[in-house]
Amino acid sequence: MEIVMVLAIAALVIGGAVGLMVYHTSERELRRVSGEVEIMAKRARMIALLQQKPYAIVFVPGKVLLMPLAEMSGTEQNVSRSLGSQRSSHSAESPTDEEVSPSAAAQAPVHDEIALDGEFSMMVRHWGADKWVPMDERRPEVWRFDPEGLCEPISVRLTYKDGWIEDEYHPLTASIRDSATEFK
Repeated sequence: MEIVMVLAIAALVIGGAVGLMVYHTSERELRRVSGEVEIMAKRARMIALLQQKPYAIVFVPGKVLLMPLAEMSGTEQNVSRSLGSQRSSHSAESPTDEEVSPSAAAQAPVHDEIALDGEFSMMVRHWGADKWVPMDERRPEVWRFDPEGLCEPISVRLTYKDGWIEDEYHPLTASIRDSATEFK
């Protein structure tokens, strides 16, 4: 009888642990993407400071892009084309690492991308706005990083499956100032 009781308790504990793991999968994914966006924001701020030119994080459906602000064109197709042309410029014709001077490498445009799973949705709320703006293919949302080290205070809301996370970013550090979450 004691063995049956021990096995029953072990089964309950294991079942609860598996349920807890499955339940927190969406929370883990939201926190992972939120962290990636924060790292990209800090990187954009640092690059803008070092290169002394404005950079942007561009929010489009399904992805978050980092690029020089001068390459920002206004539509997702132009942003993607710009990103693609920069990547293709690093082809076989581009100089090797030995041929590029350190100062030229430090001034080379930086591009990065975070691809989002199809189940993610994202909204942005700019400083002073009351409403969240959903991502639109025709009009990407731009978060600007100036060479002085400042960025617009912005909030980003990520939704995935049964939960969401809202991150408010600090204009001086580009790090998350405040975060709120909800999971069902």
